[in-house]
Amino acid sequence: ARPFREETGIGFPLLVAEQREAYRAAGLGSASILHLLYRKDIRARRQARAEGHRQVRLGLGSNPFQLGGSFVFGPGNVDRFAHVSTTFGDNADPSALLAALRG
Repeated sequence: ARPFREETGIGFPLLVAEQREAYRAAGLGSASILHLLYRKDIRARRQARAEGHRQVRLGLGSNPFQLGGSFVFGPGNVDRFAHVSTTFGDNADPSALLAALRG
């Protein structure tokens, strides 16, 4: 998380589940080497590189095949939005995330 924090300039607390407890609780999966060949993922990598993004070095214990997700939780333990990625290039629609935040 340290390289990510330094690269993005995040100034707020960054919570890290080193043993991937949060990933398991959210039902997030892992990809395989074959996911690297999916057209959607190839397009996403090309777009990210064109926009100047790069992958940082992985730390010990990191899983490069861990898939992510996007979640918005509200007061009272309310799930306002959930998107579980099925492959590397599968990201939540930013307008849907913003709508959930506006609630």
